[in-house]
Amino acid sequence: MKVLISGMAGFLGTHVAEYFIKNNWEVFGFDNLTNYELSRTKFDVRKSRTHNLEFLNKIGANFCQLDCRNINADLLLRMWGTFDFIIHCAAQPAMTIAIEDPKYDADDNIMSCVNMLEIAKKLNIPFVNCSSIHVYGNEGNDYLEEKETRFTPLKPIPEETDENEPVLEGELTPLHVSKYTTELYTKSFAETYGMKTASFRITGMFGERQFGGMDHGWVANFAIRTIMERDITIFGTDKQVRDILYAEDVARAFLLWFYAGRPVGIYNIGGGMKNSISLGECLGKLSDFTGKLTSIKVEPKRKGDLWYFVCDYQKAKIEFGWEPQISVDEGLTRIIKWIEGNQELFLFL
Repeated sequence: MKVLISGMAGFLGTHVAEYFIKNNWEVFGFDNLTNYELSRTKFDVRKSRTHNLEFLNKIGANFCQLDCRNINADLLLRMWGTFDFIIHCAAQPAMTIAIEDPKYDADDNIMSCVNMLEIAKKLNIPFVNCSSIHVYGNEGNDYLEEKETRFTPLKPIPEETDENEPVLEGELTPLHVSKYTTELYTKSFAETYGMKTASFRITGMFGERQFGGMDHGWVANFAIRTIMERDITIFGTDKQVRDILYAEDVARAFLLWFYAGRPVGIYNIGGGMKNSISLGECLGKLSDFTGKLTSIKVEPKRKGDLWYFVCDYQKAKIEFGWEPQISVDEGLTRIIKWIEGNQELFLFL
């Protein structure tokens, strides 16, 4: 079996490649190796990219530098032959970047998804789009109760959000719109052309090979800054809550859906209540696990941020047997070990 992964040199892409190779798939993928988001972390972008590319080479993944907005099925067929499955990981994931550059956000999210869907249609193979819980919007910020270490939701906001909840509620940003648009295109290709497609609304991903910064990847950002003994910036309050999810669990969801998922679907893929954590609680765990204390700076809240979200993943569990397996503590232990063993990657230029 052969899988094609867009954005394979990124954080999630490397985990998907690793998981499928461990399950005896041939793995092929590409990435445009953009510096747009990475350059904002102040890390050495070249070292970051080299680290992930060396990892892909080590595990035996087939990689080529390409941009999924302007490739086509004929090119891929000439390079690598046909495939059995496409996983579309390439994306612009940051709220801040979407607000600063909405045209870039739309191009990188919407057009790349449509082009990859065209390739899947021509090859007549299943396709999964990586969406985001941001499609639900942030109206829930108005219905929160402040507890000692975290917010808890008040009615009408559910403790856990399922796929039947309204989308695009509250104050919208270009990222909300672009991510939901990819879901509409993914569903429309299934219904128009008879394809098997799904969109995964993923929340709070973290893990090794994630070069998190203040724009995206907050768990990794906190872990890196704790270990490197740098100040950590919180926007608004440290009582914001997410259900975080280790990247290997996301990769497993793709494989389970391929074998057992329905022809058309939208699924929450997140940690659920057992893996929910506030920013402050996460910082406390990182301090306990590393023995290091960091200075916390509080800045004004940012436009578009969602202050509470915990997903209900029962639909994925019922339909194709997926649920998270890696606990918060285990996932944090893994990312800490990786950062501690690769501190040269996180020196500021």
